[in-house]
Amino acid sequence: MESQIKFRPDPKSKLMDQVREVLRYHHYAYRTEQTYCQWIVRYVRFFGSSVHPRDLTFRDVERFLSDLAVRGKVSASTQKQALNALVFLYREVLDLPLEGKIQPIRSKKPPKLPTVLGRDEIELFFRHIDGTHALMAKMLYGSGLRLMECVRLRIKDVDFDRKRIHILGKGDKWRSTILPEPIVLELRSHIERVKLLHCRDLDEGFGAVYIPSALGRKYRNAALETGWQYVFPSKKRSFDPRYGEERRHHVLESGLQKAVKRAARKAGIDKRVTCHTLRHSFATTMLENGVNIRLLQELMGHADVKTTEIYTHVMDRDISRLSSPLEGINLL
Repeated sequence: MESQIKFRPDPKSKLMDQVREVLRYHHYAYRTEQTYCQWIVRYVRFFGSSVHPRDLTFRDVERFLSDLAVRGKVSASTQKQALNALVFLYREVLDLPLEGKIQPIRSKKPPKLPTVLGRDEIELFFRHIDGTHALMAKMLYGSGLRLMECVRLRIKDVDFDRKRIHILGKGDKWRSTILPEPIVLELRSHIERVKLLHCRDLDEGFGAVYIPSALGRKYRNAALETGWQYVFPSKKRSFDPRYGEERRHHVLESGLQKAVKRAARKAGIDKRVTCHTLRHSFATTMLENGVNIRLLQELMGHADVKTTEIYTHVMDRDISRLSSPLEGINLL
């Protein structure tokens, strides 16, 4: 059996151009490309531009990651993200897999308890957000979607008959979650408008949406099909930053982020409300309604149930109805 030939970037290119070349060859998401590149640039700057990463060892990687934890005070997940970027650099780009076990000083920044909104706060919040942003926010809260899962949702992944939404989440893993009944008519109407927009793009000689290259080779006309179009497309077409083609991409996530913060401020909610707060609120409410934690784990797309268990610390256990041992004691 022949061994698979490993892709090699152009050795004459600059380091970061090689990194991008390999990332795109392996079809990494554009957001992952940006994140990995940012960490690699920080790593290079940490040791100085006169030192090439190929001349550094796993001990230097440890030193960089330890500095992130000690001086940068980053979280454990952020430190792990930086490690993943550097492992990719050495293994896939430089072809110098890191030898030895990397054991940096671990980040001691404890995970924060999620911020959640109660029913009254949710009702107040939705009175101060409207339009497409309101529909997207309802999907975050009603289905437990992550921000980018909502933004990247395709028409084909909305199953109105079975009241489900199929999501390609972290790690390119598929899962299904509920499609809330209260938004079905609104979402149907929205998708019909998106289909008309797609027809207009086709008439003007465009209409091909971005799809992963492997799928594009398998389904050659998929990029032009209605089902592959984004549920929440951008108002204007733009040029793909990687391939230079003019397409209609999905909306920018920053628009929804700003709309959510603005609505929370207008509603007079003093908590720090983000798009992820709506997802947290979905999970907590589902637990309070008696949903099995293993089922919730599947709906949320958590690889480990321990991630889901954090919501048990913020769910309403009706503490107000409990009696303190101090009650009934004669303290006079």
